[in-house]
Amino acid sequence: YFEYDSKKSGAVTVSHLRFGKQPIRSSYLIGNDQAQFIGCHQTIFLERYDMLQKAAPGGVFLLNTAAPPEQAWDTLPRPMQQQMIDKRLRFFVIDAYRVAQESGMQQRINTIMQTCHFAISDLLPRDKAIVAIKQAVEETYGKKGGKIIELNFRAIDAALANLHPVKVPDQVTSTFDRPPVVAANAPSFVQQVTAKMIAGLGDQLPVSAFPADGTWPTGTTRWEKRNIALEIPVWDEALCIACGKCPFVCPHSAIRSKLFDPNRAGDAPPTFKHMPVKGKEFPEGAHIVYQVAAEDCTGCGLCVEICPVKDKEHPGRRALNMAPQPPLREQERINFDYFLALPEFDRREVRGTVMKSAMLLEPLFEFSGACSGCGETPYLRLASQLFGDRMLVANATGCSSIYGGNLPTTPWAQNAEGRGPAWNNSLFEDNAEFGLGMRIAIDKQREHAVELLKSLADQLDPELVAQLLPANQQDEAEIQAQRERILALRRQLQPIDQPAARQLEGLADTLLKRSVWIVGGDGWAYDIGFGGLDHALASGRDINILVLDTEVYSNTGGQTSKATPRGAVAKFSAGGKPTAKKDLAMIAMAYGDVYVAQVAYGAKDVQTLKAFTEAESWPGVSLIIAYSPCTAWGTDMVNNHAMQDRAVRSGHWPLFRYDPRRVEQQENPLQLDSKEPSIAYRDFVSQETRFSMLWRSHPEAAEQFLGAAQKHALSNFRHYRQLAELSYAKPGTKPPDPAKE
Repeated sequence: YFEYDSKKSGAVTVSHLRFGKQPIRSSYLIGNDQAQFIGCHQTIFLERYDMLQKAAPGGVFLLNTAAPPEQAWDTLPRPMQQQMIDKRLRFFVIDAYRVAQESGMQQRINTIMQTCHFAISDLLPRDKAIVAIKQAVEETYGKKGGKIIELNFRAIDAALANLHPVKVPDQVTSTFDRPPVVAANAPSFVQQVTAKMIAGLGDQLPVSAFPADGTWPTGTTRWEKRNIALEIPVWDEALCIACGKCPFVCPHSAIRSKLFDPNRAGDAPPTFKHMPVKGKEFPEGAHIVYQVAAEDCTGCGLCVEICPVKDKEHPGRRALNMAPQPPLREQERINFDYFLALPEFDRREVRGTVMKSAMLLEPLFEFSGACSGCGETPYLRLASQLFGDRMLVANATGCSSIYGGNLPTTPWAQNAEGRGPAWNNSLFEDNAEFGLGMRIAIDKQREHAVELLKSLADQLDPELVAQLLPANQQDEAEIQAQRERILALRRQLQPIDQPAARQLEGLADTLLKRSVWIVGGDGWAYDIGFGGLDHALASGRDINILVLDTEVYSNTGGQTSKATPRGAVAKFSAGGKPTAKKDLAMIAMAYGDVYVAQVAYGAKDVQTLKAFTEAESWPGVSLIIAYSPCTAWGTDMVNNHAMQDRAVRSGHWPLFRYDPRRVEQQENPLQLDSKEPSIAYRDFVSQETRFSMLWRSHPEAAEQFLGAAQKHALSNFRHYRQLAELSYAKPGTKPPDPAKE
């Protein structure tokens, strides 16, 4: 029987395993003091949970730890040591991550820990257990090739050689206790409700503890210091060129930048780094800092991978370099707290289309529980930076609802003024209509606010009323100016003793431009919710649709969707998907008045940045289809950016922007942002498990699909190129002759 939490990286799964010679006819949790064996796969859990509450007297405790066996006892908190003494527990340790690394398994330790469990527990004779485990490996990974099986076998054998017993002393020697679940300065709700849920004690909360109206506070992931990264990036300011790429690609908002006056850094911690920055968009003499949130980083390494700077004297060294987290944790916690206390750069001064400038904007989507190296979350973080303080999100059920709004914490946050995205989740089949309804409601509220404002105009400052109604709100300066007008309006409404004044006070914020985003995956957009999506595309309303395209149903286990490419292996397509990927962009462009962009941030970051700013500024429907590599593909996410790059260069994922505003200027609305395919389609698919595994199971079909996919990629790209090269006649000029064209 299993207890799961909702995190996709660093998740906690408690496995309640019961064995018996007679059939076990019901499943239930193991109670306190009943477990003969407890295994802890992550050392950080010692700080967060009472690991031994369920341990039975005389039982066994197995710990995965990097500490040598002779030092492992002193790494345990005082209460835990006392429990082990009182319950007379046997203690075993293994450095499973080292064993995995040396065996070629990278950070995959499940097989190693399972081997140790059977070796210690005596459920089966050790030799018989090892044979059974290896048979299970062959059955599980046989389709993925002999190399995967060989690596697992090597890890199984190494596990036994590296499993060590530790003598439990007669007295406590530890000098520390488990730290509090959340910081002492956390809000009261976080202290009383969220902290208990983080600690796994949510079942003890009474119903009265929960919000009666169903709303929950945002920005709570900042209190959940998970410390799951084995290594974190360390910034070398001497090499950095302040390009802004590292915060742009970070899936978890764990590395950030700020611009500040160096004169105010006199009280900075001694290890706090910063450097002068150059650029016309920055104040003279300003310094910039790139700071890592060590306790929130997942250690995916994508920021290091994207860094363009290399040390000529030390090949392999960059402006960001991975280093073990534990020795750096306390120092970087202090540095990050100081970083957060620095004032945010004035949004009105930020150039949103310049990478290093745009990345100065505060992210209002932070520290999500998405998979380490997630391909989806960088797009959400970017939207929150650009528009988050006036953003409403309608989210389709899927990965983005699990890492975005599941309990106990949410990454959607707010700024110092208390402004941030309002988020809600809806079902697969109606999320587009749900988000469209948000837009219609806001428009109706604004319409009523305008009516009230006009009815009270003779009691208000005429100049203020004249400025409020037609105010342009296309950039941050204009939006801030409108906010100031709304504040002035509220002050003038206070002394007016009329119901209309009270109503207008409640609706005044609708006079500010709201940014509505409808978000979901390809299963929603291409399949189950497509009818509603098409309805939204045809609405003409000011909505922004973001499709996080993983080309598979990610959250439910990797089933085929209409976005799955030809030849890819997925659930329900074990023999490879026989048909081509649905072209959602072409369908949307057929409406003519929909802004459409296809982006891949790891392949062309500035194009992605431009697409988001253009889409949001378009006063009608906009659609961004974002390429989002996923762990469901069976590929290590450290290769996320390389996968995006190959997809674009092979022609599988052409980059483009279709902007209806260009038609009004007699220009072609379609701009192709990627070049002619420069690598063979085979080079793209051979590097990804979801395609390459088909050559082992169905080699003839794999070759057939490859040939068809190669032809489709080339013809599809050339079709887009042909559309992008069409000329648009100026008024009064003779239209081109189609025959000559």
